[in-house]
Amino acid sequence: MPNTPLSIAQVSPHRRGTENRVNEFVRRVSEELEARGHEVLRIAAGDPVKRLLGSGELDVVHVHDPFAPSVASAALRHSYSLNVGTFHAPQERLFSTQVARPLVEIFFGRLDARTVSSEATGRVLERYFPGSYELIEPGGGKRDWARVAAELEEVYRRLLARRHDPAGDPEVRERIAERPLIEVDLHMHTDHSPDCATPVEVLLETARDRGLDAIAITDHNEVSGALEARRIAEGMGDIKVIVAEEVKTAEQGEVIGLFLEEKIPKGLTMAETIAAIRAQGGLVYVPHPFDRFHSVPDYEHLLDIVEEIDILEVFNPRVALTAFNEEAERFARKYRIVPGAGSDSHVAQGLGSVRTRIHDFEGPAEFLEAMRDADITRKHKNLVYVQALKLLQTTGRPKAPKRSVPDAKPVRGGRPRRERRRVR
Repeated sequence: MPNTPLSIAQVSPHRRGTENRVNEFVRRVSEELEARGHEVLRIAAGDPVKRLLGSGELDVVHVHDPFAPSVASAALRHSYSLNVGTFHAPQERLFSTQVARPLVEIFFGRLDARTVSSEATGRVLERYFPGSYELIEPGGGKRDWARVAAELEEVYRRLLARRHDPAGDPEVRERIAERPLIEVDLHMHTDHSPDCATPVEVLLETARDRGLDAIAITDHNEVSGALEARRIAEGMGDIKVIVAEEVKTAEQGEVIGLFLEEKIPKGLTMAETIAAIRAQGGLVYVPHPFDRFHSVPDYEHLLDIVEEIDILEVFNPRVALTAFNEEAERFARKYRIVPGAGSDSHVAQGLGSVRTRIHDFEGPAEFLEAMRDADITRKHKNLVYVQALKLLQTTGRPKAPKRSVPDAKPVRGGRPRRERRRVR
């Protein structure tokens, strides 16, 4: 809503009482924003930034000169809100641009909008930290501070307009609310992927043995395995298969289409791939979005498609660093995107290492609403172990032909469920 009061943190890298143009900017803008009816939390050097940012749900955290080390860069580390950065100094900072540049780039990657107070500052930032910088000059002379605050509020509201509506479709949610809870795994592969040797029948039997009621088969650039699995599962009667595909785009990483019927070719742009998913009535699921060891869209490209993402994978047990999953969780939270999770299993032993409990569903619309109330649980599975199994099965030998296994058995390590029910 255009006139809804906002909660905003203004974070200065300097101590209170220090006379400089950054503190003056923060003070004057904060006063004007409060005069416009907004709630402003002022944070300065020496304040317990982690506790202050964790004290409530803020709409925007606005950091000023967030170079490391400073309270402003610490605010980016602890913020789960939309982040705006304003850069004031037109001089190069040798520590941030040379010594600590990789760390600074990570924190700048959490900025959802960037502004500069002068054109000279913009040129310096573009040289070392390329991005989109909007010029918002400070008050003084004929330019009053009320105008500065109004321009910043426009930036805030532009970002807030991109957040997803958490209400979803109340009618659909009410319809599925009384359905039984089921457990699903939303990301896995069969031997129809070039880097996996698990036959479809073995995958299905292992999923059933692990107590999974529904699975999404997301082979790389292929749906044939998922279609075969769905056909077999219909005869089993107690597990359902979501036909999906993990598609490699031209230059912007991978994206998964859920509820597909036809293969989407690799090598399209991200926008073209999303359009192809939509054309089949599918859902857009972004896997391992911040895992720098996977093919992922960079932060800027992810921001370009925020409105198009139906589900963002916030936990993937195959990522090498926990921080990558935490970054995904942070992104989903601040944009209010429905969170998802999947084992990303390339060997059957990895199935069920993460599972999502939701109400039973029919079709993409019910599935998406079920995911809004999902309970994601994680089971420890040694990453080195499952990666070693994958290498043993797929490396150093020709790609095995897709195998049919008539009398397939689940792989060892699952916990059989004593009672199975037929799924809808």
